[in-house]
Amino acid sequence: MNRTSKYALTYASVTVLALVAARTAWAQNASADASSFPPFQQWTGAVLTADAVSLKGFYSTDPPAQVSIKTQQFPASAEINFWLDQKVRSMKVEIVRLVVRPDRASVIFRGDIVAGDGRTMNVTDAQGWRKQGDDWRIVGVERTDNPALKQPSDMKKNIYPDDADAHAEIKEAEEKAARDHKRVLLVFGANWCFDCHVLDLAFHGPLAPLVDANYEVVHIDLGPDEKKNADLVKQFEIPLDKGIPALAVAEFNGKLVVSQKNGEFEDARGMTPEALAEFLNKWKPQAR
Repeated sequence: MNRTSKYALTYASVTVLALVAARTAWAQNASADASSFPPFQQWTGAVLTADAVSLKGFYSTDPPAQVSIKTQQFPASAEINFWLDQKVRSMKVEIVRLVVRPDRASVIFRGDIVAGDGRTMNVTDAQGWRKQGDDWRIVGVERTDNPALKQPSDMKKNIYPDDADAHAEIKEAEEKAARDHKRVLLVFGANWCFDCHVLDLAFHGPLAPLVDANYEVVHIDLGPDEKKNADLVKQFEIPLDKGIPALAVAEFNGKLVVSQKNGEFEDARGMTPEALAEFLNKWKPQAR
């Protein structure tokens, strides 16, 4: 999720700037109440009434809002037309995370939609907002339609504890892997990362038997600025500029087997169980 290179405080990187607003305090400031951010409620109203003029007005033109759908980039018009084309009859909105600051905000929500023709669908949508003059406008969107993996209803699970000793956990995992003929699966991420929570749900859900039979899993916390455990990032050759979560597989003696190089799990929310299983099967221990 959210490539580090996009997080610089410049308009050139504004897409993800607002999507990851307040990384350093997301847990303290996160809210599940949309009423604390009226612009989002107004945007929802424009969707439900198919008000094209109002809906268009919510998207920034300077700089142009950027839309990402399954890692592909589109102009804001594609997002606007998507919502108008649905002719949404009803939409049940579940806020996963809402962080609001004086000049920017990020909203991650799940929406169960009934379209005008009776079709049903669900979306996971992350919106980045910026204050422009007296108005709030959307500057970035990451949308996943009908995700195949279960999406978290909140981000409260402490997957990456602040006080965890990653080096000690790796050593313990290596000892268990040696005893049980497994490999060590290192998952680099952070609690603020939505896709890290998606991946964790998958590893504890449909993929649990495959994971448990072949791997000792260690979560490596990167912290709010992705600088924590930098020595392990270097040791296991993790390219953080490609996004997180990022995975590496090691032998029980610490020898690196493989580390992903192209952000393959950065958009975990849009992946399928089959794609995850393919990776896990490919790098599991060889049969004795």
